[in-house]
Amino acid sequence: MQKNVEKMTINYSPNFDLQKRDKNKIKYLIYHYTGMKSEKLAIKKLISFNSNVSCHYYITTSGKLIQMVPNLYVAWHAGKSNWKNHKSLNYNSIGIEISNPGHKYGYRKFNNNQIKSLIKISNKLIKKYKIHKKNILGHSDIAPLRKIDPGEKFPWKLLSKKKIGIWHNLNSKMLKSFREKNTELNLHKFIIYLKKIGYHTEYSNFNEYKKIIKIFQMRFRPELVNGKLDLECYKIAKSLYNLQ
Repeated sequence: MQKNVEKMTINYSPNFDLQKRDKNKIKYLIYHYTGMKSEKLAIKKLISFNSNVSCHYYITTSGKLIQMVPNLYVAWHAGKSNWKNHKSLNYNSIGIEISNPGHKYGYRKFNNNQIKSLIKISNKLIKKYKIHKKNILGHSDIAPLRKIDPGEKFPWKLLSKKKIGIWHNLNSKMLKSFREKNTELNLHKFIIYLKKIGYHTEYSNFNEYKKIIKIFQMRFRPELVNGKLDLECYKIAKSLYNLQ
């Protein structure tokens, strides 16, 4: 099993921009899950001329790493997306797909070999392109109305301990006490916190705001994802706001 984690193979996708980009343009790492019934179907889609999707790296169920688009070419993984002042994050990011059937086909925990492989390639890319931990994101972070991957089972807290991605600085005992309090909260202030963190926050109705709350919970409060703004979520967002 360990051998699979260490070795990288190549299976190039035709779906990328032909013009090379400067390495200084690479500012983000974006994590995805495949959301397909099988690994075979996921790989087939990513290398198909007709799919118009791709990624730079693919991590198989066994933890094997496959490169599908070279780093200095723009892969088609992010789609319509926003984070801070950037739009269409394909141009500024490296996309990593991790094999997982997703919420539609039996969402499951990412296994140890997959996470080992993810940590290894992420550390290499972070070092090579000087990617800040604040710029390591999930597809759902940059496209919250369209995407929910990599989902609530993705180990953001574990990765943050390896300096991959951010996490809040509140302890679990404190958070539990917040969750149990029935406090009237200021949605506008919460949205200000999200905007400072990097989320796109200009939405037209309450259902869209509920969706972004759910996406925030998947990332930073995965134990309870209900789309409701409670004191725990509010305090987590404030903590992250203060870390910016």
